[in-house]
Amino acid sequence: MKNKTILLVEDNQDDIELTIRAFKKNNILNNIDVVKDGEEALDYLFQKGRYSHLTVDDYPELVLLDLKLPKLGGLEVLKKIRENKKTSLTPVVILTSSKEEQDLSNGYKLGANSYVRKPVDFNQFMEAVKQLGLYWLVLNESPP
Repeated sequence: MKNKTILLVEDNQDDIELTIRAFKKNNILNNIDVVKDGEEALDYLFQKGRYSHLTVDDYPELVLLDLKLPKLGGLEVLKKIRENKKTSLTPVVILTSSKEEQDLSNGYKLGANSYVRKPVDFNQFMEAVKQLGLYWLVLNESPP
């Protein structure tokens, strides 16, 4: 069985390293592909540009999406994911430091499966990533 891939859409290098470290520390050893802006996320998901070599087997089981991204914001990325037949059922978890209620509301309106605020505390962040991994990669049944 192929290891499930996680697509991490995050522009902050510290948050990227912290997220990867949290997955490894919690023995969640899935492949994590990282893209650093909204346009790159869509290229990856729709297999365009430098990602045109990807196949259905490379498709992510889970997208962890930050909201504050360069080029194209996370909410716009989410909207395009949900509008496309190929990606409309892909689990998307918004993982952000935004505390704006409008972001929370809009995230769910646009079809986010979950909205998680990044805890500032390292140990709380580690626990949040552990719970995300266990739920979305082990317990959750993904669409075919």
